[in-house]
Amino acid sequence: MFPLLERGGAMRRKIIGAFAGALLLGALPAIAQDAAPKSFSDTVRQVMSRPVYRHSNFGLEVWSLDSGKALFAVNGDKLFTPGSTTKLFTEGAVLSLLGPDYRFHTPLYRTGKIAKGVLKGDLILVASGDPNISDRMQADGSLAFADEDHSYGGADSRLIGSDPVIVLRQFAKAVADAGIKRVTGKVRVDVSLFAEGTRELGTGEVISPIIVNDNAIDVTVKPGAKLGDAAALTIAPAVPYIHFVNQITTVAGDKGKFDEVVTTDDKTGVQTVVLAGTIGQGTPQVIDAFALASPSRFAGTLLTAALKEAGVKVQGAPDAIKDAAGAAAVKKFYADDMRLAEHVSPPLREDIHITLKVSQNLHASTMPYVLGAVLGHASDKADQNGFTLEHDWLAGAGLDMSGASQGDGAGGAVAAYYTPDFAVHYLAFMAKHHDFELFHKALPVLGMDGTLVDIAKGSAGAGHVFAKTGTFSGRDYLNGGHRMLTGKGLAGYTTTPDGQHLAFAFYVNNVELPDDSSVSGMAGQALGEMASALYALPLGSGP
Repeated sequence: MFPLLERGGAMRRKIIGAFAGALLLGALPAIAQDAAPKSFSDTVRQVMSRPVYRHSNFGLEVWSLDSGKALFAVNGDKLFTPGSTTKLFTEGAVLSLLGPDYRFHTPLYRTGKIAKGVLKGDLILVASGDPNISDRMQADGSLAFADEDHSYGGADSRLIGSDPVIVLRQFAKAVADAGIKRVTGKVRVDVSLFAEGTRELGTGEVISPIIVNDNAIDVTVKPGAKLGDAAALTIAPAVPYIHFVNQITTVAGDKGKFDEVVTTDDKTGVQTVVLAGTIGQGTPQVIDAFALASPSRFAGTLLTAALKEAGVKVQGAPDAIKDAAGAAAVKKFYADDMRLAEHVSPPLREDIHITLKVSQNLHASTMPYVLGAVLGHASDKADQNGFTLEHDWLAGAGLDMSGASQGDGAGGAVAAYYTPDFAVHYLAFMAKHHDFELFHKALPVLGMDGTLVDIAKGSAGAGHVFAKTGTFSGRDYLNGGHRMLTGKGLAGYTTTPDGQHLAFAFYVNNVELPDDSSVSGMAGQALGEMASALYALPLGSGP
């Protein structure tokens, strides 16, 4: 179903990761036979000569931002699978076209009069594409993140905030504060801005104009008190139409693996999710981000429940307005005097920061739709309209578009390809952009944070390389189910101790990995090793 195995909804296998620059695991062991490199070129030669890369292809380019020319290249003009380095282009386009101060406005309207505490009509929540209807917002207006985002699941993931539906509770409070105690109609979620339903290719989360808690239910799994006990589950946020069945058993050690098995909806619309497998007694916890099939139903159900908690009884069951015709029928109510509340997002720069730091797939995948709907005024095929806007922006920057191919916003499409030369020219263009400081600050920092937090940690380049990661992989069942690393990438900037300002793009494609733990520990660390050498060592001669 999804091209990236173990990253799509019910098809995911928990604890192990696959996509989006989510570099999760341990450090690369020392290679005893490698003498200490004296230059960046030496480092590249050593990495490329390692046996694991004997069937692989490398694409590398280093660009001087000072002189405006390439200083080093290996296959710089060849197309490579980039993984989530694709987000560099998506987020740069959004930053430039919508602007860093753009804010999403999500209003709640009523469709009738209020008399003696009774609203005779419906409540309509009009979705705006805001990716952060969640608990990320901080008191200072910034958005919080964990280096390993909950959307990817696994033992290293952490949840942000304590109430994933806090924004919906704020809406419910506003309704109660307006003196409404009963609603004769229902909660309706207007998702007509663009089509809801396409699953994002990295996590399986559904792209929609409404995004509550990243359109996922977080199932926190902890081992039982003793061996053989059932695991302990915490469900947040819970909805009555999704029932989780716990068949996870506590076993010895600190490892385990469990799967989701999802039934189809029954006649009443109830869905059953069976979690089956094991969790090691030594594992503190594992997060399973269950990707929802219908974000609009999820949001409507949660808002109805929040209203009940606030003392507002809603008579009808929630539903959604999904197309332009449905929205046109109620648009007369979208007026200031009918608005009960409005959620205004932090400035867009904050979401760009989140998306690039943790490689947030759903947020990046939503942005072409937002561009197409907001700027292109298209509800049908909004993503294609958004890609046209991105193409025209990139072409207008003087970039050779034959060196780029993009099929989604995050880098999960099989049609994603870039040449290292295109990438460094793009990075050079962004280095002159008036919002470059925001773009640069949003990139993960080698050995410090985001998806680079555990890469080249303690190296000379740690803290001095700002770059986006990317990973695209699948299973080689012919050879025992090993992971085939289709593409690994690292692209960004560094300023050397002697003041050289450099942009770089490093890709390696087609690496057969001996086990799951090698995704980060081998290829990710190898590219980090090159990036650290680019910062700390002289360039050297030739590839």
